[in-house]
Formats: sequence, C-alpha cells, structure tokens
Amino acid sequence: MAMADSTSCRGGALAVDRVGFSDAVTAAIQSHPNIAFVPGEIAGLPPAEWQNVIIATGPLTSPALAEAIKGLTGEEELAFFDAIAPIVHYESIDMDIAWKQSRYDKVGPGGTGADYINCPLDEAQYNAFVDALLAGEKHVYREWENVPYFDGCLPVEVMAERGRETLRFGPLKPVGLTNPRNPTVKPYGIVQLRQDNALGTLWNMVGFQTKLKYGKQAEIFRMIPGLQNAQFARLGGLHHNTFLNSPKVLDRQMRLKAQPRLRFAGQITGVEGYVESAAMGLMAGRMAAANFKGSEVDAPAATTAMGALIEHITGGHLAAEGEPGPRSFQPMNVNFGLLPPVTISKPEGLVGRWKSTEKTLAKKKAASDRALRDILAWA
Repeated sequence: MAMADSTSCRGGALAVDRVGFSDAVTAAIQSHPNIAFVPGEIAGLPPAEWQNVIIATGPLTSPALAEAIKGLTGEEELAFFDAIAPIVHYESIDMDIAWKQSRYDKVGPGGTGADYINCPLDEAQYNAFVDALLAGEKHVYREWENVPYFDGCLPVEVMAERGRETLRFGPLKPVGLTNPRNPTVKPYGIVQLRQDNALGTLWNMVGFQTKLKYGKQAEIFRMIPGLQNAQFARLGGLHHNTFLNSPKVLDRQMRLKAQPRLRFAGQITGVEGYVESAAMGLMAGRMAAANFKGSEVDAPAATTAMGALIEHITGGHLAAEGEPGPRSFQPMNVNFGLLPPVTISKPEGLVGRWKSTEKTLAKKKAASDRALRDILAWA
C-alpha cells in the first residue's frame, strides 16, 4: 500500500503507475535487511529440507511447479483467461466530445470527482458498436486452452454475445453521468476510461478486455465517439491464469493439506487484485512466522475483509449442507457480499420511507465499523 500510494495516479480506483509501482516494490524487497533475495528458478517443489515455505508464484506459475502441485493434490488446478483492456494515449482522445467526470461525481481517495473520461453513444451508435463486436474476428485458441472465464473480467465481445443490452447494464451503463455539452439528453451508453499512469498520458478502457484480433480492435474501438482518432499504447488481449482449487486443497492456515510445509499466498490462492493478493501474503507470512516459533495464529474473523477472503478461499465457497457437491470455485475480489449480514435499525426521527440507497450505505457503514472493531481485537 505504501508503494501504491507513492505511485498513485489519483482517483477512487487507486490506479498506479505500473512501472513505478513494480520498481518500488522490487527495490523495497531487495533492500530489506531481513530478506535474502536470490534470483533463480525452483523447478517443481521446493527442496524437502525447506520445512516452512510460502509459495506466491502468482497467475503465471511455471508448468513444472503446477504439475508438481497437481501430483500432490490429485486436483486439476482451475485455469481461465484473464483479459486485459486496451490503453489509449490521452492526446489522441477528442475532449470536444468526451468529458471528465466520476460516476455520481464521487470523489475517491486522492480523486477530484472527475477521474474518468466519458465517451457518449446514442442508440444508433451503440447498436452499430455491438454489431461490430459480434462480427469482429477473434483469436482462436486450441481446444485445451478453452477454459471458463472469470465472471468479473469477461471479454467485452463475450458480454455482447450474452444480449444486446448487456453492455448497457455493465461497463457502458449510462447512469450517474451528465454530458455537459448536452445535459438534457441522456446518452444511450457511455464508455469510460481510467488514468493508467502517473503522468496522465495513458488511459485504460474500463471493462474492455477482449480477445478480438489486434487489427479489428483498433477499427472497432474507433467507432466510439471521442475515440475516432485513438492511438493505442497497448491493445487488449488474454492471458492464462493458474490458481488452486483452494477450498479443497488448502486448510485454514493456508497450508496445502497434502503437504503442510507448503503455504500459498497471493493470486494463486484464488483472490483477485493487488490489495487482496498482498493481504493474503500478509496473512500467510504471519501464520508462517508463528509456526516457526512453535505457535499458531488463527485467521481474523470472517466479519473482517481479510478474514472473509480466507474464508472464501479455504471453505466458504464449498456447497452448503444439502447441496449437491461443491460449487465451481472462482477468483474473488474483496466485497461486502463476503461479509456476514448486519442488522440495522431505522434511524430515530426519520419521517417517511427509508430510501434503499441510504439503507445500503448504512449497512456498509455498520459492516465496516464491525470489521474495524474485530480486526483490532484480533491484532
């Protein structure tokens, strides 16, 4: 988090300058007095004499290690294509058509309430864009590569295939935004871009991960008003992601049940996001340190963000009693839906109906207050 803050691009999403962030993290690791940094590959499992090991190999775990884990667990690790979105050079965006505004003018940490660039589409433009997505030539993958997508990161053309209006209720939803040049007309759809580097020269097309072929991507995405002259620093693509079927193979100490000397942390455990991956690293580190001293640190309560993530990856995703077998395990970002429900009362003195949006905010506030109390008690 310190490295992210130091390389932040501002805004509620805590977007970071990618090069600056990775360089800062690497420098912090290499300069830490308690860390011996030894580059090189451990092919397969770590040596048998290593009795307290954390494996944090991320979504691109080497085939040798993946095969070794599969041999230990008897489980086929789940895999999916994680899609990346195109990045556009700011100077090529037509700001006479697009405008800066955050949804509902929300000001995130370090943000201004105008942290996204918005490109409006009318109904005809939206339908033509969807038609182009559906017709555009896609990369074709080998049969063995066809694996389930992560529902939180679907390619834009896959969303379009699920229904003509799907994008309007997803990344192109036109709510909470007003075109200052035509405030009385509501756009039919809105494409948003988020700042991607500290200089503000690169902007990421939000929700536009894709498996379209490169030539078609540029052609189709330039149909979006404001991006008709877009120059792309990076086009979209898909990458392979390997993660454990953690509810089956990990215990509550994040250890491999088949070989408890091995702990896992980060994205390979089935969490999504930098903060979530770092949180699982923190938990695994504390648990391993306690184990080295001959004691044990329990996970925080499931009412906390970190406890809820551990619950999700070590058992919370298994089928409830009476259900036929385990549900399909999918990677997860932290969210309020992972926390146990809270009971709240209608505010005293409130006259009339309690608005659902206000009630939702009150529940989130109560859940957050409870989480802070419980994590401090755990600490």
